[in-house]
Amino acid sequence: MITGSGSKALLTVFLTIFIDMLGVGVLIPIFPLLVLPTSPFRIIPNSWSITEGFILLGWLSAAFPLAQFIFAPILGQLADRFGRKKVLALSIFGTSLSYVLFAIGIITKNIPLMFISRIMDGCTGGNISVAQAVIADISTPENRAKNFGLIGMAFGLGFILGPFIGGKLADPHLVSWFNAATPFYFTAIISFINMFLVFKFLPETLKVRSDRRLNITRPLHNLTLAFSRPGLRNIMPSIFFFNAGFTFFTTFIAVTFAHKYGLSQGQIGNYFAYVGIMIVIAQGLIVRQVAKKYKDYQVLRFSMFGTASCLMIYFFIPALHTSWIYFIPPFLATSNALCMSFIATLVTRVTPLNIRAEGLGISSSVAALSQSIPAILSGYIAILNPTLPIMAGSLVIFLGAILFWLLFKPKDFSHLTT
Repeated sequence: MITGSGSKALLTVFLTIFIDMLGVGVLIPIFPLLVLPTSPFRIIPNSWSITEGFILLGWLSAAFPLAQFIFAPILGQLADRFGRKKVLALSIFGTSLSYVLFAIGIITKNIPLMFISRIMDGCTGGNISVAQAVIADISTPENRAKNFGLIGMAFGLGFILGPFIGGKLADPHLVSWFNAATPFYFTAIISFINMFLVFKFLPETLKVRSDRRLNITRPLHNLTLAFSRPGLRNIMPSIFFFNAGFTFFTTFIAVTFAHKYGLSQGQIGNYFAYVGIMIVIAQGLIVRQVAKKYKDYQVLRFSMFGTASCLMIYFFIPALHTSWIYFIPPFLATSNALCMSFIATLVTRVTPLNIRAEGLGISSSVAALSQSIPAILSGYIAILNPTLPIMAGSLVIFLGAILFWLLFKPKDFSHLTT
């Protein structure tokens, strides 16, 4: 059972993750506008080809997770040592500032500034692992999966409103002064408000402080720990390939919708709002019910295959049958919601209590690295065909699912109940 202070913490973290995902979501319908030849907000020089634009998008997408790979475990260490509240608030402030810089970069067509912005956001973007640590702090073994499911709902709500807001606030047909930069000014403002809400309403949930000294070389060391530490080494390969595969999908799916199906930024935003609604339904209804009946590893054995199968279907939908893409989100949202909730649950279950935020930081760091590599590769793969990154994502997740079956043996973890 969660106390009053625990309820405040849960609500504040919910809002924090929702706003974080809102910022991620607004970027989805904007990305195609930055490079497609017909876009009034194209930032690349006229002398650049569309294929060079794809490569730029790949590297720009990778800037955030590369920086997150370096700084997520450092934020995790700081949160284990100094508390969740201060670290979370500071990271949110950095995120707010990065959105302002990205908006200025779009207006001025300053590509280096846009890279700086994404790197800055990545440096402070490890707040997801800190927020997850707050949930782990206030949760019992019985309600942990449910509470992580609530985080999944925040993800879903972010994807409902993020792409929708991004598509609408970038549409000058709605308001004459709207442009591709407007959504980022909006997210900067609400992130700044969120920082004050964390200071005011989030109670400190850290009970056992770590006395370890800060190790700035930890990100590189984490790669060794992630794949060698008992418990983590059994699940990290699967987490790596799951995140890598989904990044192949998310990096270029909006470009695919615009290029292959001719969807506008508003239509893309509407589509992802629909996906978000499905995620919220899955997290609010399905995840909670499944958590009552099945163990985390039992769910992951099948939900990863489900996610991979949904991505495969996207690849084969013909350009003349755009309506078919609307049949996939209920199934994709369900399988992905199950993966996101139970991966986080399993990571906390195999990590010692006094380094839980650090353990989640390790997981976030590995996930960030797994997102950066596909983001870069997607730009080059898309040169051949903008839909090929989707196929690549499906195959990589299939590989992660197979590895989970092979590496995670439940009998080796029967003693872990907290």
